[in-house]
Amino acid sequence: MTQRARDTAVPFEALAERYDAWYDEPAGRTLFDLEVAALRPLLHEIGHPRLEVGIGTGRFAVALDVEFGVDAAFSPLTYADRRGRRVVFGSGEQLPFVAHAFRAVVLVATLCFVEDPRAIVRAARRVLRPGGRLIIAIVPRTSTWGQRYQTMGQAGNPFYRDAHFYTVDELAGLLAEEGLTIVDRRSTLFQPPSDEPYVEVAQDGAMEDAGFVAVAAVAPSTDS
Repeated sequence: MTQRARDTAVPFEALAERYDAWYDEPAGRTLFDLEVAALRPLLHEIGHPRLEVGIGTGRFAVALDVEFGVDAAFSPLTYADRRGRRVVFGSGEQLPFVAHAFRAVVLVATLCFVEDPRAIVRAARRVLRPGGRLIIAIVPRTSTWGQRYQTMGQAGNPFYRDAHFYTVDELAGLLAEEGLTIVDRRSTLFQPPSDEPYVEVAQDGAMEDAGFVAVAAVAPSTDS
C-alpha cells in the first residue's frame, strides 16, 4: 500500500464511528436510501459471490447483499464484520483474491479516494467471472453535489480533503480503456445539495448533473 493510500485512509481509520453514525442521521438515512435505490437494479439477476471494494463499515454491502469486502482502512472493517460481511484489510489496487472469484464487484463512491483508479478497475476485472458485472458509483465532479464536496475538502473536511472526483465521461473512458463495456446506468440526486434531502425517484441513464451516478460494466466473456 502506498503512502498516499495510507494518508487517504487515515480519516476513515480515525473517525470510523463518526462516519458510520452519519448514516443514522435523517440526512444520512435519506441519501443512503436514494443511492441504494439507484444501485439495486444494476445487480438484479446477478448471482453470487459478490465483492465490495472500499466496503467501509458495510452498510451498502448489507443493503446490496454483497458478502465480501476489502478496505484500506482497518477500523471500519470491524463494523462490516459485525454486520456479517467477510472482510479483508488490503488494497483495492492489489485485490487479495484469485482470478474469476466473483460474479459482481461493487465500488460505491470509492474511486475518488484511490490513488490509481486504472489499477482498481484492472484488479476488479481480474477477479470478475466471465460475464460478471463491475458496478461503479461516483459523485460527478461537475454536479452541484460534487462541487459541494470539493468545497468541503478545500475547507479541510477530513473525508474529502484528499478526494479526486471524476466526470461521467471520464469514468466511461476509464472503463473502455480497460476493455469493459457499460451495459446499464442509473442516476439520482437531481435535487440541490442541502442538509434536508428529500425522496426522489432514480432514473435510468448517466446524467452529469445528478449527484450520484452508477454504471454497470462487463468484460468480454472470452477473458481468460
